[in-house]
Amino acid sequence: MRIVLKIGSNLLETPEGDIDLRFLSKLAEEIKRLKGKGYEFLIVSSGAVLSGAKKLGIKERPKDLITKQALSAVGQAYLMHLYDTVFSNYGLMVGQVLLTKDVFSAKNKDRFTNARNTLNKLLEMGIIPVINENDAVAVSELIFGDNDFLAAYVSFMVGANLFVIFSSAGGLRDYEDRIIPVVERIEEAFKYVRGTGTSFGTGGMRSKLEATRLATTLNIPVIITGKDDSLEDIVNFKTKGTLFKPSKRKLRNALKVIATLEEPKGVIVVDRGAVKALKEGKSLLPAGIKRVEGVFEKGDIVSVINEEGLIVGKGKVNFSSEELERIKGLKTKEVRELLKTTKDEAIHRDNMVVFL
Repeated sequence: MRIVLKIGSNLLETPEGDIDLRFLSKLAEEIKRLKGKGYEFLIVSSGAVLSGAKKLGIKERPKDLITKQALSAVGQAYLMHLYDTVFSNYGLMVGQVLLTKDVFSAKNKDRFTNARNTLNKLLEMGIIPVINENDAVAVSELIFGDNDFLAAYVSFMVGANLFVIFSSAGGLRDYEDRIIPVVERIEEAFKYVRGTGTSFGTGGMRSKLEATRLATTLNIPVIITGKDDSLEDIVNFKTKGTLFKPSKRKLRNALKVIATLEEPKGVIVVDRGAVKALKEGKSLLPAGIKRVEGVFEKGDIVSVINEEGLIVGKGKVNFSSEELERIKGLKTKEVRELLKTTKDEAIHRDNMVVFL
């Protein structure tokens, strides 16, 4: 069983502002026992900026990107030193892997393949990959949302059987602040979203739920829990936190590529009727389109969102943005007459990934 563990900056910090070595030791001890039973682990760890700030005696997260990158350059070495020191105490070896967004692009299949091969080789050698975004060279901020999306992409890359997000919230909480033990339908979870991260974190529950939605769409179960939970229970899908069940719709590989590696060239905003139809497995028709954003051509990948701004899915369009502007809101017969086409669908269901 292959498991991706995502550890955010807030999990590595104690209430007093120190690095939580007790948590890392507990994690290492549990991983050692489970590795002996054949489990494989990859750790996606934030904390480079936090570690750099700790090393340099800086109390607050800097606001400008360049300073954050500088802190990350100092902190990444310190962070890996901590992992190496703690895990070595339990006879475990760790290996650093720094990734940037371009690895997860259909245009860079060779980089994706090389990264996947490296991770697989590390696991084959019994080494635990500790993965982070390459913050020191990233050109835009918050690319992976405190690594929530990075961990989801890595889960897809290595074919993980379980994706675990450790969170200070301890799981998804309802309006009475009680942990919700199981979520069957991911879209229902977003109504419980509250505030965002900590002084050194960049994610928050919304980021975690969006990454969870991607993973569950790819048929990977997700657990969001706290650092006091037992990893030995978690691998058996027992948790003090929240278990998000994977989608029952099995995706063929081409759709998994659309979901993860294809960068959208534009956005289509759809009405409630269209959202309902997509959830039922139907194609997206022009009649349900409210607005078109961006410039794209026939065959490009676009994101589909509802009127509240929540992403519904991604898919390959049958019409350009210019054509969709002309036919949005029209019925099939009107579309055919206007564009002299036999195509009915803006996006055919076979070329569409629905995240609901």
